[in-house]
Amino acid sequence: MKKLVILAVILGLAVAGCGSGGSSESPQETSEAATGGAVPTETKSGGVPSEAESLATGDIPDNQEFLTYTDQPAGYSIKYPAGWARTGNGNDVTFREKGNVVHISVHPGKAKSGSGEKKTLTRQSAPDPVTGKSLPLLVDIYEYEKGGKVAVLELSTPEGVDNVDAYRMISESFEWR
Repeated sequence: MKKLVILAVILGLAVAGCGSGGSSESPQETSEAATGGAVPTETKSGGVPSEAESLATGDIPDNQEFLTYTDQPAGYSIKYPAGWARTGNGNDVTFREKGNVVHISVHPGKAKSGSGEKKTLTRQSAPDPVTGKSLPLLVDIYEYEKGGKVAVLELSTPEGVDNVDAYRMISESFEWR
């Protein structure tokens, strides 16, 4: 009889161990991407978001590759994240990915502020074509002046998305040709 009780306890522990999946994560902290659901934006244990979570929210990852775009007619070059969609050319070029936008426009004139100085403002994004929702955006604006031309660089990102380092690198990469 004693052997049966011990065997039952061992089997009970083994079954309980198999049922838990060996994970201590709560359901809210696990990714639902495999099932087609949304990837939550909170981080596990209050730590740094994983690269997959950052990509889902629009953060530009630390290991992002950058390419150089050179526009000879407008007379400038600038770095932009590889894989972002480009529209326009010449005096009006835009690169975009998720809610992030890098927009460069060149026109005759003088800079309103000092060349290369940063201004920040907020605005609403264009409505999403599927949901119709707009997002609040933080927009960093830089003006670069040379030879009677002004280039205006706008770096937009949804509020709450941290692209400070990548956007600093992009703004510092602007060069007149």
